[in-house]
Amino acid sequence: MYEYRKLTIEERIKLVEERRQLGFPPHDPPHPIRDATYYLLTATCFEHQHHMRVDTRRRQVLDMLFEQCTLQGVEIRAWVVVPNHYHILAYVPDFDALSDIFRKIHGPTSRWWNQEDDTAGRKVWYRYADRAIRSDRHYYTTLNYIHYNPVKHHWVDSPYDWQESSLAWYLSHYGREWLRELWVNYPLRSYGEGWDCS
Repeated sequence: MYEYRKLTIEERIKLVEERRQLGFPPHDPPHPIRDATYYLLTATCFEHQHHMRVDTRRRQVLDMLFEQCTLQGVEIRAWVVVPNHYHILAYVPDFDALSDIFRKIHGPTSRWWNQEDDTAGRKVWYRYADRAIRSDRHYYTTLNYIHYNPVKHHWVDSPYDWQESSLAWYLSHYGREWLRELWVNYPLRSYGEGWDCS
């Protein structure tokens, strides 16, 4: 969306036509891979605004994510919620359930937060994006990416310091040595570059 705004009218028309020829929606991100087992799912606040700066809102989103995913049979394997977006690594048995899950989280939170902030009608959420997980390497690198995300965006100096993340769960279940091996064996390198710039 942000790049689209920078295009000339002619470039926008050309881009929309190219998307139609490929069978994609004119503006929304396409979801071409609908039959993978695992996905990295990302939702972003509109224009990367920090609507979840307070931890109570981040926990609210997490609680709703677990509730809605459980109801739809989606298993969350890793998560992080930062002030302007969140990521989950999930087992998704039915891809069509995802839009319902995000709608049932984003609709109510938009209303509640706009009421709290006295900003009726403000657009809070942008949309969600999905990336199919292609291999074990991709899975574990994604796990590391999720846990490192608060550090990447300068919210904390150590991933262990961020509360709204699955890192503490992995630490208690698998231990620090297992996590350390994961970092060594599945380094991030340029993984996720430019995805969620703030």
